[in-house]
Amino acid sequence: MAPGRIRGDGDRARRQEPEDRHDDQYDDEDYEPVSAAEAAREGLRQIVGLTGKDPLGITSIQPTDTGWLVGVEVVEDHRIPASTDLLGLYEVELDLEGGLLGYRRARRYQRGKGD
Repeated sequence: MAPGRIRGDGDRARRQEPEDRHDDQYDDEDYEPVSAAEAAREGLRQIVGLTGKDPLGITSIQPTDTGWLVGVEVVEDHRIPASTDLLGLYEVELDLEGGLLGYRRARRYQRGKGD
């Protein structure tokens, strides 16, 4: 497609499923699940890469049926004094191998303000 051209209905790519697709995608011998520590580091790395925000750290990690859910706290907006910074809590969903499935900002709040 030419640069700047808007895709019309006729230009839609058709999604193709692999012919040998099976329900358990983690059967093959090359599959190596990541540890909780590796998932936490990857979640933090993904949020920094996607948002460009300054990370404060990992706030939570929990296993899911499809991988890991990692909570990452970042500085959304630096303010003076720093005690009034706006912080964001992001949830990063990773598959069992550490690949990004999705993320969302779960909360936005002022530093030092309790729940």
